[in-house]
Amino acid sequence: MVLAGRSSLGDLDLQWRRRRFRARRSGSGMSEDSGRVQAGRPETYEVAGAPLVSLSVGRLSEEAVAGLDRSLSSGDAAAHVVEVTLIGPGKGNLLGPDFWAELPRVFTALDHDDSVRAVVLTGAGAHFSYGLDLIAMGRRWRGMFSGEPGLAGPRSKLHDEIRVLQDAVTAVADCRKPVAAAVNGWCIGGGVDVIAACDVRFASAEARFSVREVRMAMVADLGSLQRLPAIIGDGNLRELALTGKDVDADRAERIGLVNRVAPTPEGALTAAREFAVEVARNPPLTVQGVKQVLDAERAGRVQNGLRHVAAWNSAFLSSEDLVEAVTAFTERRDPRFTGR
Repeated sequence: MVLAGRSSLGDLDLQWRRRRFRARRSGSGMSEDSGRVQAGRPETYEVAGAPLVSLSVGRLSEEAVAGLDRSLSSGDAAAHVVEVTLIGPGKGNLLGPDFWAELPRVFTALDHDDSVRAVVLTGAGAHFSYGLDLIAMGRRWRGMFSGEPGLAGPRSKLHDEIRVLQDAVTAVADCRKPVAAAVNGWCIGGGVDVIAACDVRFASAEARFSVREVRMAMVADLGSLQRLPAIIGDGNLRELALTGKDVDADRAERIGLVNRVAPTPEGALTAAREFAVEVARNPPLTVQGVKQVLDAERAGRVQNGLRHVAAWNSAFLSSEDLVEAVTAFTERRDPRFTGR
């Protein structure tokens, strides 16, 4: 399949596989946990269906509870907290097909489980997420970019695919149990979409954020443009979304993207866990009511925006600039955009 008449996704996939092979041979591997020590790994929480590949789900361990503020480590509130961890693929927890299938499945299960009162969402390794797995998703979308630009069939299939991914992120936002994100290292593109769907966000001093889609010749379409205005304000969002610039933890805290910055990754995770336990101490139905009332005003606006951007990208995402962006990424060079 050739995108915009220049470079095929098959060629890009081959380049990507070669890079992965070289990385494994050099000893860097594709799964890296050394950059992030998760104090007190969660105890397993069973989610019905096939075994999870991209997410790990568990209740807080005794060690994790012991690491919380003393006022929160007593009682049984911690037993009502579940922790969801992005576990790959790769050292940057790329968001590929497995992730998009498993995210709504996990959060729907947590939403329906009365024993769960709050959720912590974090990433394994040195980074929260590098964002969308362009190569894996490109293989999945291959037929949607084929044919003449005016053909409605491929565009319609792409529109449906965008809506599926949007619904996956919305499952986090619609979960009636409050969700706290703990971010370390990079949180890029789709990673920002996911944390924007959470109720609160905590970060380590090492965290970096980027609404980077514009630099990849895409309009961000999974929720950042719709949910972040209420979190960081319209002006800050426009600066991030139109430039694709990187934002460090200090700036993220100043603009409200994160609630608090901790000095270490462990501190950020502890802060998210402590928030979740504090929430779990409160009457669960009242907590759910507070969240639903807070969300009611913006829910319609968010959904309207998601529908609009799905229609936009299904019409305009297939471009020479998109191929150039992906090609430049795989070749590790600056892109040369032409507006075609």
